[in-house]
Amino acid sequence: MADVKTTEGAHLRYRPYVPAETDIKEFTMRALLIGLVMSVVLGAANAYLGLKAGMTIAATYPAAVIGMALLRVMKGSILEENFARTVGSIGESVAAGAIFTLPAFFIAGIWPEFATTRHYLESAAIMTAGGVLGIMFVALLRRVMVEDVELPFPESVAASEIHKAGRSGGTGAKFLFGAMGAGAVIQALGQFKFFATTWEKWIGFSKSVIGLKATGEVTAQSGMVLSSPGVSPAYIGVGYIIGPKLASLNFSGGLLAWGLFVPILTYFIGPTLFPESAPTDDGTWVAMATNVWRYIVRPIAIGGMLVSAGFTLFRMRKSLITGIKRSIGDVKKAATGEHVSIRTEQDLSFKWIMVGIGAAAIATFFIYNYFAGDVAAALVATVVMIVAGFFFAAVSGYLVGIIGSSNNPISGLTLSTLLVAALLMVALGMKGQAGVAAVLGVAAVVCVAAAVAGEMLQDLKVGHILGGTPWKMQIGDLLGIALAASVMFLPLIVLHEGDVAAGKMATPPYEGGFGSRALSAPQASLMALLSQGIVGGQMAWPLIIVGMLMGFGFILMQVKSPMLVCVGMYLPLETTFAIFLGGLFKGIVERMSAKREHNAAQKARVENNGVLLAAGLIAGEALIGLLFAALAFWEVPLFAIFAEPSFIVSLVIFAIIAYILIQIPVKNAGRADEPAPPSAVM
Repeated sequence: MADVKTTEGAHLRYRPYVPAETDIKEFTMRALLIGLVMSVVLGAANAYLGLKAGMTIAATYPAAVIGMALLRVMKGSILEENFARTVGSIGESVAAGAIFTLPAFFIAGIWPEFATTRHYLESAAIMTAGGVLGIMFVALLRRVMVEDVELPFPESVAASEIHKAGRSGGTGAKFLFGAMGAGAVIQALGQFKFFATTWEKWIGFSKSVIGLKATGEVTAQSGMVLSSPGVSPAYIGVGYIIGPKLASLNFSGGLLAWGLFVPILTYFIGPTLFPESAPTDDGTWVAMATNVWRYIVRPIAIGGMLVSAGFTLFRMRKSLITGIKRSIGDVKKAATGEHVSIRTEQDLSFKWIMVGIGAAAIATFFIYNYFAGDVAAALVATVVMIVAGFFFAAVSGYLVGIIGSSNNPISGLTLSTLLVAALLMVALGMKGQAGVAAVLGVAAVVCVAAAVAGEMLQDLKVGHILGGTPWKMQIGDLLGIALAASVMFLPLIVLHEGDVAAGKMATPPYEGGFGSRALSAPQASLMALLSQGIVGGQMAWPLIIVGMLMGFGFILMQVKSPMLVCVGMYLPLETTFAIFLGGLFKGIVERMSAKREHNAAQKARVENNGVLLAAGLIAGEALIGLLFAALAFWEVPLFAIFAEPSFIVSLVIFAIIAYILIQIPVKNAGRADEPAPPSAVM
């Protein structure tokens, strides 16, 4: 089984790891069940992470390792492993589409209550329609894209090499599962108040009288809020995966927000804007600073995110234009419907692809008509969705082929669709909540379609390398989407309602749920604000414009990722600080590896082990976090180990996480004469 090319007629045909003429187990019930379970679990974990930190991680590598570990016990084939990974990773893309848009319905006031049967059905319909469209569009484009030598598909190549390495004995499962256990235990201990999950304090410098009111003098105090990193294995794991440079950019946004904007605004206008919380001690100054950040700084950050998303698409304009041109040509080729007898080149038939697209289009028409209550507007929205969905699915797949799904700018693509849909709704005379709902519905379907298309094409490329059967993988992903769409609303309910319940029990109380400090949902907040501003006329334009100018400033300063900086401003400081800490750990690992003069093979092993450990910490905290959110939702009381937990114990927890992410990867670098393993990060 070698990766070579053979001549067949006048064409060169790629020879995969498992040759096309080989008939081994692939689409089996056990592989399907494993994939479906992973789809739900990894999707829920990414929903947790995305709502809290505004980022998701690619599920391809964890799904590959978990599927390999389970199927190895059952003596499964490599194509079963490929099939299970394909189905298992699709839940992450459905989750990404869901968290970027569905909370926006609540934040925008379309859904006064989130957890209702009607909203569940609406969400399931949106996710299903978007997921089916994404799969069908990719089925049209697969053959040309996966065979294009100009598209390197870095993450697909890495995933295929992980599967091949599993055939020779190594899977890395012990690192993944061990870190999952550690992340789960740490999260549980934090919930039981064994240690303080964060520490913050107002540091005041001087006070002065800035005005008078009936009740007396209004004073202001110069100072700032100092905060520790949040004790979160998930956030630290995210920082480790994205590395020290990107983690530092994200943290710089937090420093700008809490080290510059919040202190200045709190001093000059805080007591005037929030007189109900007239400061009497350090604690109320912290509350006032938090209000300034929430109601003034975060809208500024959203303006910066808007410009950053546009700049991201502008930088990729050549790739976007190329992707659109290619997609048109690919459809013409797919429309020939020629029969393919080679197993590894068989997609769903063109007839069934058209049936799927038509059914999804009809479903979305009824969804939009339900939201807008206007047949003409619903028809326009459906046409926009189909056209934008196809082009963005093609573009998403093309970008995944170049940079991988982890770096795919889904939120930027969705934002473009939202702006077009909003302007069309205004042109059609749609206003108020109905127009906002229709705009968010278009954006949600396109977002899910683009996310699914990128992930599916990445998995199909892995199948192309390994010798999987495309139509079987496509059917498997359709089943995965059906399940993920039917259950993904549930973890959103648990997280939202659990945070609301926790907010009612907090001292002092705070407003919980989507858009709160604990569940920032930055992308969904951006979608809600823009749709309300354009269609509903509720845009906080002065703050948004300030943020847009700030974003342009970042671009002129040639900041590598303005979006990361703006997201860092939007997130709580303890979140960005924890992400930065993870990036710092990754930087230490890189320096240690260089100091020990590791060769390329040893560096690859350190890299792989570290990524698996970080992914395990993320998954472990996310799953246990969902469990405790459910307990809060059902108002199950938890016992507290300490009434006032000490942050000194938290320092010990940081040391444990540092040991996991620094010492374990370096210790397992292996010998210099061992062959290089596949790299999980290309």
